[in-house]
Amino acid sequence: MAGQWVPRDHDELTAGWRLWLELGSSAWPRPGWDGTPAEAVRGLRELMGACDEILAGYLAAGGSQGAEVAALLRSMYLAASWTWKLWQGDFLPLDDERAEMLHRDLAGFADHAQGVRTLLAEGGGWASLAL
Repeated sequence: MAGQWVPRDHDELTAGWRLWLELGSSAWPRPGWDGTPAEAVRGLRELMGACDEILAGYLAAGGSQGAEVAALLRSMYLAASWTWKLWQGDFLPLDDERAEMLHRDLAGFADHAQGVRTLLAEGGGWASLAL
C-alpha cells in the first residue's frame, strides 16, 4: 500500500492508534481453531465491529467522514467483509483445495492489513514498534 498518512489532530491520531492495535491482534484464527473456515474468519467479523466502533468514536469526537483515517477504517471493512461473507457459514472440515482458497483469501486480507498498519505506524510516529 503506497501513500502517506499524517494525523491532523489528536482524535485522528487516537483512531489510527486504535486501528493499528486491532490489526495486530484480531484477524487470525485463534489457538483453539476447530479447523473450519467459519471459525477461521470469525476474527474478521470482530475486526469489522471494532472498525465501526473506532469510526463512530472518531466521528462523535468531531472527526470528518473525509479524513484519511476514516477512509482507512472503511478500507478495512471492505477488505475483511468479502472474505468473511464468503466463508462465515462454512462449517465443513477443510480439504486441500478449500484450504488453499481460504489461505489465499486470508493472505489477500493480510497484505492489505499490513499495508494499513505500516502506513499508520509511519504517519503516527510509532514505526519503531514491532510490526
